[in-house]
Amino acid sequence: MKKLMIAMIGFMGLMGLIGPMGLMTSCSPEPPLHLYDAQETTIELSVVDLDFESYWGTVMDMNTNFDLQANWYYGWDAVDIATYGEIGYTLPGVFEVRRYYTGEVPYAPHTGVIRDTIHGNSFQGMYDWGFWDMMLWNEIKTKDGVQSIVIDESSSLDSVIAYTNATMRSTRYNAPRYTHAFNAPEPLMVVYEQAIEINRNLDGFVYDEERHAWVRTLKMTLRPLTYIYLTQVILHNNKGRISSIDGNADLSGMARSTNMNTGKAGDDAITVYFNANLKKNCDKDGELVDIIGGRVLTFGICGLRANQISDPSEVKDAHRHYMDFTMQFNNGMDSTFVFDVTDQIREKYKGGVITVELDVDTISIPTRSGGSGFDAVVKETEDGGTYEFDM
Repeated sequence: MKKLMIAMIGFMGLMGLIGPMGLMTSCSPEPPLHLYDAQETTIELSVVDLDFESYWGTVMDMNTNFDLQANWYYGWDAVDIATYGEIGYTLPGVFEVRRYYTGEVPYAPHTGVIRDTIHGNSFQGMYDWGFWDMMLWNEIKTKDGVQSIVIDESSSLDSVIAYTNATMRSTRYNAPRYTHAFNAPEPLMVVYEQAIEINRNLDGFVYDEERHAWVRTLKMTLRPLTYIYLTQVILHNNKGRISSIDGNADLSGMARSTNMNTGKAGDDAITVYFNANLKKNCDKDGELVDIIGGRVLTFGICGLRANQISDPSEVKDAHRHYMDFTMQFNNGMDSTFVFDVTDQIREKYKGGVITVELDVDTISIPTRSGGSGFDAVVKETEDGGTYEFDM
């Protein structure tokens, strides 16, 4: 078996190809092609553009011009960044690379894997004649060094699964199977390309005299498999009555896992735990309001291939989606507020801004504490207990 020194260049960002399409220095095989055993191959990645406003805008609002700033009133200041991290997708600097050789048979099952890590934008490896499948995903980075995403490559080489584990926080939304909320995943961006052919005719290759390598452009698109929701509860006429929140929040009915090969979210519905904060005296179209805001990442709606559909009418969703916050009142009492945001989640199936508007004049200040242990769906509102709102 002979191995060929080539260079594969280029990446497509979320909204299109970014950077050079490849080095087209020569169209003839000069100098003559020489084959060597165990010859290294070079892959270079151009800049990946992760414009999350554009990404959300093509999905969230298909018929009008989407403006994030017109919909997101909570904001994201230096304190939020320091506490929770960047608001959107950030440019990956390191990638995990997985290559699967299928010989002369394209789309064949994977029998082995070659694992590598790209630091920067260059990668060197070896390629045999025939067909290759390739998967890349971004390095997982966290502020505290603790990673929530677990990537399972051992169960099947044809289905790499990413998932998260349960927290200690109790929840009854998805009981009895799951009685605890799950950690939110970190941003995960993946590209998976099959049947990349390297044949003896050098179809698709040109020779780069400067690097003495055969060059081919790979038009691959990097896409998120975790979807960012920005949540905001806008408190009208609060007048200091809701004084704070406990910082804990949940979003129910989301997928526990995702298939990194297919982009399909898993079928198991879980509750995702995230953090939230209360900001006072925010401007909403000229009105001063208090806003409970947060940012949560999920694997999306169960069973959905979100990147393969283009309209909310195509969304198939068997679960309801509830969002809850525990709020403290100025008399020292607290209550948990549950909001049904199912319609918004289904409309914004790739992530986006989830907004709830609450007129504090319409709710009663509790006279006893309700705590945070509650039933997900309540039939009646009890003083000091759980408030459920149909949105």
